Amino acid sequence: MKKQLDILLIEDNFLEIMKMKRTLSLLELNHSLTEAKDAEIALEILQGNNRFPDLILLDLNMPKISGIEFLEILKSSENFRHIPTVILTTSDNKTDLEECYKIGVSGYILKPLKYEDYVKKIEAVLTYWSMNELKRY
Repeated sequence: MKKQLDILLIEDNFLEIMKMKRTLSLLELNHSLTEAKDAEIALEILQGNNRFPDLILLDLNMPKISGIEFLEILKSSENFRHIPTVILTTSDNKTDLEECYKIGVSGYILKPLKYEDYVKKIEAVLTYWSMNELKRY
């Protein structure tokens, strides 16, 4: 049975945020989406909530704190390390990929250029995490 997910999207590009919202709407998914335009805002959101998101979708290339730096902070925190985090990026840099998995990322998705391919990837990721036995904190 699929569950409704609470998703935290950490993305600084307005068009990418709109693309994610459009995709959720197109797929008729009733997941809750919280946006953070940078990692500092995401940390404030996480620290200010007594309930954590079911899934974090994280861009790598962001101002202030990079996606990798955010991932290091997240996975070194006793409070936050359990949150599944999937990288959603245009970076196919092998070093970034290896570093993310070394830190403890749950997945690494390259954003495709074609919107139809993007929709398929997002649908697959969200379907998986909505069927996964997530422990709600």
